[in-house]
Amino acid sequence: MQTMRHMLWGPTPEEQKRKCNTLVRQNIRKLDRDINQLKQLEYKTKTYIQQAAKRGEKNPSQAKQAAQETRTFARELIKVRKQGQRLATSKAQLQSVGMQVNEAFSVRKIEGSIKASTSIMKDVNTLVRLPELTGTMRELSQELMKAGIIEEMVGDTLDNQDLTEMEDEEAEAEVEQVLGEVLKDKLPPSAAAPELTPVKPVEEEEEEEDQEEVLAAMRGRLEALKS
Repeated sequence: MQTMRHMLWGPTPEEQKRKCNTLVRQNIRKLDRDINQLKQLEYKTKTYIQQAAKRGEKNPSQAKQAAQETRTFARELIKVRKQGQRLATSKAQLQSVGMQVNEAFSVRKIEGSIKASTSIMKDVNTLVRLPELTGTMRELSQELMKAGIIEEMVGDTLDNQDLTEMEDEEAEAEVEQVLGEVLKDKLPPSAAAPELTPVKPVEEEEEEEDQEEVLAAMRGRLEALKS
């Protein structure tokens, strides 16, 4: 009976509302997971900066390399934070969409009709272009169109270049600020520090390889969250 009703008249407003709310919650949970992963990555990156700086203090022969590593990790930390801020903004927009959708259905229940919302359409247009949400946000936009809450389909996914604007060449002042924050204004020492027993070249090579592996893993996680 219910299947026949769906075929003739489609889902009820209450069913449409539940479907939209389910999709909103699903996207919020996805963003929460991504934000938590970025927080863990931020914590690890801070640890790598501190470890590199400490190694430079203990081994003056590695001071220059350690200083370079701290700056490299600082740039990665800036990228992680910027992506975290972007996802937090997206989550706030999505929560706003959820509240506006519920309000629209409440008005429909009272007045018997619904009016397309340009505000919801604007937020959905922004969110559907995010790589993290493209699939489920498109499904949500289709449900909102069926309900008459928005009037048109949304645009294409943002290019990675748009999402990572200004990330490739971080300002040195921003890197210095991050290092000052993480190291409590105690930046890696120069090569003029008191001389200690140098580390064997083989060990230096191994540590350098380890750092490259760490960076590669970090960048892989960051890219995975974007795709």
